Amino acid sequence: MASSTSSSALLLHGLACASPSKARPFFVSRISPSSPLSTSTSINAPSPRRPLPPAPRAAGRGGDKDNRVQELRVPDSWLTPAGAAQESEWLRGTLHKWLDDEYCPEPANVDISNTAARSYHESLTAKQSDVGEILMKMVGDLQELSYQESFHGAFSAANAAVRLITQRMESSAGE
Repeated sequence: MASSTSSSALLLHGLACASPSKARPFFVSRISPSSPLSTSTSINAPSPRRPLPPAPRAAGRGGDKDNRVQELRVPDSWLTPAGAAQESEWLRGTLHKWLDDEYCPEPANVDISNTAARSYHESLTAKQSDVGEILMKMVGDLQELSYQESFHGAFSAANAAVRLITQRMESSAGE
C-alpha cells in the first residue's frame, strides 16, 4: 500500500518515469506550505552536478604501488631503549606544554601527558614503529583517564600527541 501511495505522489508531481532505466532522483525543495508554487518554480530542473571523471588506472604491475598510502613509521633509532626513553620524555614535556597553551593549564594535562608518554614508551620498546598502531594504543591507554573536568578527550589528546610526533619526525629528517 505504501508503494502505491508513493508511486501516486510521484505521478501527481509528474516525476514518474516511463521505464526504470531512466529513473531520475527526486529532490525535495524548501517550499513554504503557506505560499503557492510560482510559475517559475521547476521541480524537473536538471541537477547541476556532473559525474566525476574516471580514476586513472595504474600502468603495469608496479603501478599499483604508486596508489597506496605510504605508511608512516618512526625512525629505527627511536626503537632502542635509549631512544625510546628520550622520545617519550620529549613527548611528555612537549604535549604538556601544548595542552597548557592550547586550552588552559589544568591538573588533567599532567595525567594526559604522563599517560601518553608511557604509552609511547611502551610502543617504542616493543619495536612498534607504525604511527597508526602507536596512535591506537595511545587512545586505548588515554581512555582509562577521567576527562570529566577537562577540556580534552582521549582521541583529541592522542591525535595531538601523534601530530607532535610526526612534526618531530619531519624536523629530524631535515637534519
